[in-house]
Amino acid sequence: MNAFHAYDIRGIYPDQFNKDDVYKIGFFIPELFKTNKILVGRDMRTSSPEIFESLCRGITDAGADVYAAGLTTTPMVYYATAKFNFEASVQITASHNSKEYNGLKISRAQALPVGLDSGLGELKQMVETRQVAPVAKKGKIIDFNFKAEYIDFQRQYLKDLSNLKIAIDCSNGMASMLIHDILGNAPTYIYDTLDGTFPHHEPNPLIEANCADLEALVKREKADVGVIYDGDADRVMFIDEQGRFISPDLIIGLLAHYFLEEKGLKGNVLQDIRTSKAVGEYIEKFGSKMNMWRVGRAYAALKLREIDGIYGGELAGHYYFRDFYYSDSGIMASLIVLGIVANLKKQGKTFSQAIAGIAKYFNSGEINFKIEKKQEAMDAVRDYFTSTEKPTAMFDFDGYRVEFPDWWFNIRPSNTEPYLRLLAEAKTQQMLDEKLGKIKEIIGSVEKPK
Repeated sequence: MNAFHAYDIRGIYPDQFNKDDVYKIGFFIPELFKTNKILVGRDMRTSSPEIFESLCRGITDAGADVYAAGLTTTPMVYYATAKFNFEASVQITASHNSKEYNGLKISRAQALPVGLDSGLGELKQMVETRQVAPVAKKGKIIDFNFKAEYIDFQRQYLKDLSNLKIAIDCSNGMASMLIHDILGNAPTYIYDTLDGTFPHHEPNPLIEANCADLEALVKREKADVGVIYDGDADRVMFIDEQGRFISPDLIIGLLAHYFLEEKGLKGNVLQDIRTSKAVGEYIEKFGSKMNMWRVGRAYAALKLREIDGIYGGELAGHYYFRDFYYSDSGIMASLIVLGIVANLKKQGKTFSQAIAGIAKYFNSGEINFKIEKKQEAMDAVRDYFTSTEKPTAMFDFDGYRVEFPDWWFNIRPSNTEPYLRLLAEAKTQQMLDEKLGKIKEIIGSVEKPK
């Protein structure tokens, strides 16, 4: 079984993990978290009902009760875990992956993420080395519906959007279950029915090809903003009124207009190590401090709590909020952004103009290399530039981010895929092209990318 990863359990089902594996995972979760009640939700993937059945059988055979939330977005499970004081929860989902995948996102008390170094590693060892011995007194499966309360919670972030034309792509994912109840019928929707086969495009909006239909819809409808959710609605991305994809890290800067300007909060904001340098510079104008940390919810949610951050975000389109138990919610983020865009429109400013006020550098976007010698390549790139130029800052907690007066780069291994990821940014396009060319040359000299 090779479905255990840094952030969650995920893989092609039933090839990389199967219902017997899921049963064992369910059986050992109550012991791992020392609890006799587990909250379980699931997405609409075709394999999710079978996984749900096996997981619940394992949990109840261990003598614990399952609080079955039914079809849920992943953030719904985070919310209920913290709100209703569960010691552990599981969301059955493969998030943004294609239809053949599925997985389990496990959280502990207060919706804290469980990663390899905070429980998943121990769970993996239990599953692989321990024998299952069902108890005589089995647990129960209890229906636990909190959808109406969750919608009410989200609606508190809904502003008057009557001046906006909005286009929304739900990717046939879990946002489809909630978004009409929150925003009503005013927006123009596409792919807003639950379909675990994802017939129109994969539910990963970070791949711009998956945004093509929404981009076309924004142009056709002359919309002010386009919104696209991933499969389990923990991520969201945006299209401007010209039909252009907005790099999700720039939205961290835009969110300052709600939290730091409108609400007048001051304090810490969090970004990941790939975020544009312009975002931190923008945040500082509002009197707050930008903090940088590792990629992934298993790290970001914990760090935001540690620094008592107001909010934070990632290049992948995750946005974390202190008011949401330091967890991420694609729908909450989208409601706040829509409110900001509506307010900007009242001031005569478009979405693209607001983003242009944040983005000050030329950015490569994330470039992937399929390469075996990841560490050797990372070291070679770092060593070359630190020996030929004078860095102004260097970070090494998630690959390397090395900053220079006029440019910077981040090179890091993917935690979920067999890639080395590169992102660079410079004050001019010419400089960016030159630096990228040299980095690719160095990587190629270590091992020819496949």
